[in-house]
Amino acid sequence: MITIKSILCPLDFSDASKNAFRYACEFARAMGSKIRLLNVVEPRPLAADMTLTYIPVEEDLEKAAMEDMQPLVEEAKSKGIEVDAEVVIGIPADVILEQIDESDASMLIMGSHGKTGLSRLLMGSVAEGVVRKAKVPVLIVKADEKEFIS
Repeated sequence: MITIKSILCPLDFSDASKNAFRYACEFARAMGSKIRLLNVVEPRPLAADMTLTYIPVEEDLEKAAMEDMQPLVEEAKSKGIEVDAEVVIGIPADVILEQIDESDASMLIMGSHGKTGLSRLLMGSVAEGVVRKAKVPVLIVKADEKEFIS
């Protein structure tokens, strides 16, 4: 029998990652698993802003991401799911792969923006990088995911 004790669910607050969170909650309820929500804040290159406009630093983005995750944490808890949340500064694919090991995740459920062509080539694909190297099963959820209801 397959047992999923812990699900890692990276979030970037896109529609795809919100759908992935819904899937993570369903899997967690069905399997009695806990969920770890993860947001990765990418390091910002140092650059001078000549307009003197405030540019948020990583710590500000880290705090904002944790605040954005709180409603999802509360939603999962209201469904009886054990959940925790973490924000880490780093390169998304690298951090996600590290967190699989650190959190002892049995499964990864994450969203994918589904970029193709030049935009994918220029920006890369976090989901593809993770799928290639993950040591646990990975479920990729798209923003426009259509659920099959039986």
